[in-house]
Amino acid sequence: MGASVARMSRILVTDLDGTLLGGTPDDRRRLRDALARHPEVTLVFATGRGLSSTREVLRDPLVPRPRWIIADVGATVIDGTDFTPVDPLQEHLRAGWPGADRVRAALRRFPSLTYQHGVVQDGRCSYHLAPGRLTDELIAAVEALGCTWVHSADRYFDVLPPTASKGNALRALAGKLGWQPKEILVAGDSLNDLSLFQLGAHAVIVAGAEPALLTALAADHRVHRPRQTGAAAIHATLRHLGWVSPALDRPARRHSLVVAYHRPPLHWNGESWQPPSSPNGILPTLTSAFTEGLPGIWVTALAGDDQQTTRPHQSGLPLSLVPLSTAEWSGYFHRACKETLWPVLMSEPGRSAFDSDAWADYRTVNARFAQHISAEAAPGATVWLHDYNLWLVPGLLRSTRPDLKTGLFHHTPFPPPQVFTTLPVAAELRTSLACLDWAGFHTDLFAEHFRRTLAGLPGMPHIAVHPLGIDRPAIEKPARLHTPQRRPATGRVVLSVERLDYAKAPVQKVDAIDHLLTHQPELRGRLTFRLVCPPPEPGITAYDTTRQHLEQCITDINTKWQNGSWQPVDYLPRNLSTTEVINEYLAADVLWVTSLQDGMNLTAKEFIAAQAALPHHHSDEPGVLVLSRHAGAAAELGDAALLTDPHSPDDLSTVLARALALTPAERRARMNKLSELLGHERPADWATRIIHAIRNSDATGRPPTGV
Repeated sequence: MGASVARMSRILVTDLDGTLLGGTPDDRRRLRDALARHPEVTLVFATGRGLSSTREVLRDPLVPRPRWIIADVGATVIDGTDFTPVDPLQEHLRAGWPGADRVRAALRRFPSLTYQHGVVQDGRCSYHLAPGRLTDELIAAVEALGCTWVHSADRYFDVLPPTASKGNALRALAGKLGWQPKEILVAGDSLNDLSLFQLGAHAVIVAGAEPALLTALAADHRVHRPRQTGAAAIHATLRHLGWVSPALDRPARRHSLVVAYHRPPLHWNGESWQPPSSPNGILPTLTSAFTEGLPGIWVTALAGDDQQTTRPHQSGLPLSLVPLSTAEWSGYFHRACKETLWPVLMSEPGRSAFDSDAWADYRTVNARFAQHISAEAAPGATVWLHDYNLWLVPGLLRSTRPDLKTGLFHHTPFPPPQVFTTLPVAAELRTSLACLDWAGFHTDLFAEHFRRTLAGLPGMPHIAVHPLGIDRPAIEKPARLHTPQRRPATGRVVLSVERLDYAKAPVQKVDAIDHLLTHQPELRGRLTFRLVCPPPEPGITAYDTTRQHLEQCITDINTKWQNGSWQPVDYLPRNLSTTEVINEYLAADVLWVTSLQDGMNLTAKEFIAAQAALPHHHSDEPGVLVLSRHAGAAAELGDAALLTDPHSPDDLSTVLARALALTPAERRARMNKLSELLGHERPADWATRIIHAIRNSDATGRPPTGV
């Protein structure tokens, strides 16, 4: 997992017919897999085909997915993630185009030209030209229209806008994205690729290329001329440049199961590789499943600080890493995921901020994951995706690997359709999600929201509810070993353990404490709210306002009610170890979970496991769980917990007061019931059950392959 320092950009720009599509199927498969294993290489198509024809090519599973597409011999520039024009760049390339009708009318007098009626064309007119019939009169007629032309293979004649060419389109795209010639490799086989070779970039002419192209570039010593044809020639040049590793490009075993989650199971803290602080959640669940022999591969990102160390990890896990630059990770995760999608998932659409550049990063990262998954997956393999961070992958896989069985489990809430559709990219996401074979959720409510959101689309994934539990022994064992400190005879401790997030309603809780102390003066000096609230990872700014507001509220209430050494809010803005968290669980009279929305909330389940692990004589007054009715766990635990509505300030303080007033017998009865409802299913078994469900799913109304 140790990786080198940040890499420069690497961009492969290739023609299709005779170049990328040339060579044997094995040649093409090896190049596709090499690009999937090196997602730092950005792929650009530069083709004479139109967009519709290019999309047909992408149905071939041996064709890698491009990030950008230059089509129509340079008159069209497309974003490869959603097939939309790159404007104003495309508009500039087409400036001065007189229109197809005028061009065809002006050239109708040349009998040597045959218009290509069966070819969809946009911003160009393409003809077959009889050999030897490129005359000065024909050239003059094209120039009189204010157009330019390309003649290739002694039979194709393309009339283009005055500044359009593959080379000019690439030059404009490189300028927009900050690419330098030394970072680009161009590949071609005919004269309509010649303009690509005039940018000073690395270049390769595949074997069997048009002789006129070889003649035009005979004196250019920068051009590679390998003996291989098509894809094999491109692959050989990539290896020669050191852009792909020969060791990684050897044929590798493919996997019948590919699991994909955006976060790796370890992260670099500056000194060592560290697992998650909690033994529960999706990362520990996948780790335990693979550790126990789950066959397959785990595709995950390698980004930020994790790329800055050369010290390898010793996890023993079958990881397949997708390297991302710090900038890509920031745009993808910090902005698109956390600032655009997360607020909508939390049913807080007013907080959502859409940024087109960040969304481009989201598309790019999803495309890289899709390529990586495709390269790792055996024919007919099962793919298990996790969470909203990979929402575009199903659509990408459907178009390139329709043989795969793809499922996605949502660990987060899924919002009602009227909230989901507030996203500017809702249609794009719905189209992709409809390509799933299976979709899983923690609760019936979230599953129903998903079903209603996709209603009306062709095809509906099989939808299932599989609530995730916890590794009870991982909590119970240390709980039994660490006898809790006796609670103060005159005090009560209310505990919240949660990352900083407005969706956890931390400010509302502090306000509720203030309300409680105002209306129940007997609690002054006898109640402590301990808020363990570690900050998000560096780079996430979506919660800055929440943090500032929270800390100001804490200061205000502590100043207002402080009496001697007592103050009502004990704020710990840092991560605690598992042992420390369990000790907090055992010392608490109340665990207070007030999520505005929550997919599950495993903290509540850990609290139950810790409290229930102790013999009765150690805990005559076990803790009470106050749980948001909007958390997924509430669907399982029900009224055994005290349910609260964090959207209601009065309800927050009223339910908390009730929890503090419960008798020991009521506390014990509730905890016993919670422990029974918690169950004992191991998370690794939960994972196995879901994989089986995906493999055996049967999506309804699935559109035809390739759609």
